[in-house]
Amino acid sequence: MTQNTDSNLLNATNGQAITEQQVLIAGGGHVGLSFALLLAHHGIASTLLEKNSYPTINPTDDSTRSHYLDSRNTALSRRTVQIYQEIGLWDELQSHACRIDAVQISEQGSFGRAQLNKAKEKVESFGQVMENAWLGRKLLLAAQQSPLITLIDHANVTAVTQQTDGVTLSFSYYGEEEHEQQLQASVLVACDGRDSTVRQLLDIDTTTYDYEQTAIVGVVETDKPHEHVAIERFSPAGPLAVLPLTDPEGDGNDEYQKGYRRSVVWICPKGEETQYLADDAHFLATLQQGFGQRAGKFVAAGRRGAYPLTRVLADKQVAGRCVIMGNAAHTLHPVAGQGFNLCMRDAHVLAQMLSAQVLRGEDMGDTQLLKRYEQARQTDQKRVIRFCDAVVHGFTHPNPAVKLARNVALVAFDKLPNIKPLVANYAMGLKS
Repeated sequence: MTQNTDSNLLNATNGQAITEQQVLIAGGGHVGLSFALLLAHHGIASTLLEKNSYPTINPTDDSTRSHYLDSRNTALSRRTVQIYQEIGLWDELQSHACRIDAVQISEQGSFGRAQLNKAKEKVESFGQVMENAWLGRKLLLAAQQSPLITLIDHANVTAVTQQTDGVTLSFSYYGEEEHEQQLQASVLVACDGRDSTVRQLLDIDTTTYDYEQTAIVGVVETDKPHEHVAIERFSPAGPLAVLPLTDPEGDGNDEYQKGYRRSVVWICPKGEETQYLADDAHFLATLQQGFGQRAGKFVAAGRRGAYPLTRVLADKQVAGRCVIMGNAAHTLHPVAGQGFNLCMRDAHVLAQMLSAQVLRGEDMGDTQLLKRYEQARQTDQKRVIRFCDAVVHGFTHPNPAVKLARNVALVAFDKLPNIKPLVANYAMGLKS
């Protein structure tokens, strides 16, 4: 168990909570940590429980990448970057962030092509790509340093009990010896993943859909610098992506330091993943065939992970004083990298609404307030879910007429005025 004692980061109240009400957060991954930091920025204290063990982090241990090709990565939208800027964390993150200046979209073996360019769309970038390990490290370090955040790891949630004036969370703590504990708060926010324990304890059902696909995720090196270009490629198996990444000796943010390291997401039918995990040469050859020469020659591949793709949507996101958030609320297909960014917009809105409730002197766990949050997020969430499914199903449909239609649509998207700015703003999370 970790009790934080001092900090000069991330809250506008110099470490003083503006309310005695407290928030419990179940799940200490990227979304849970980010939400705790958003609350701290508003002067709201929280206790965050994580079932895994947090690593010990030395704040002076900087940026050496010990695993050059071994990492998962996240594409952060412009809106997500803005949120981290708001809480004063982006300066800590950006040394390992690689901006996206252009996006190339095409379909394997077809004529449809489209490209988004930051200069034409008059934006600083379309987003940033960052290693999950670096993002998680910086989020955890900031949370450990905040006096408004209490971190408890080795904690398995066992029960949730709601009262008129609060919510009680029971958990098993695995420290030197196992023992049961309880915590009380005004509101509980569950960020504990696709298979959320809290969601199950609250008897909230889910609607699931198996895409019958597996995502092969990893990092590769090419002989051609990425020049901050993201490549989205559609194949009969599913959507594929190669995204720019920073390099240890050249972060790609200087014209004299071009990056050769790229994040790759390769979608294959379920059951075919083993061949791409076990054989580097086969994996690189498959990437080469799928992407052609757009990224140059694929020359090296790091350790890869395989992730079955299933859409999981909670049937409701509020139950009494409890809110379901992150992958516990909506686990999406990784196409276009929308999932984490949608979670961040959810977290940002809820933190603002809780802060406004406190400033009015009212109960943060008021069910009507939480229901208003749920309703406020419906439009954005449904739009993203529909978009992801439309892209996945539209570009994998084998019908020749459908294939012709989608390629005509790509050409139209590339040529017709006023469409690109609208789509770009939605993709960047600037319109919801």
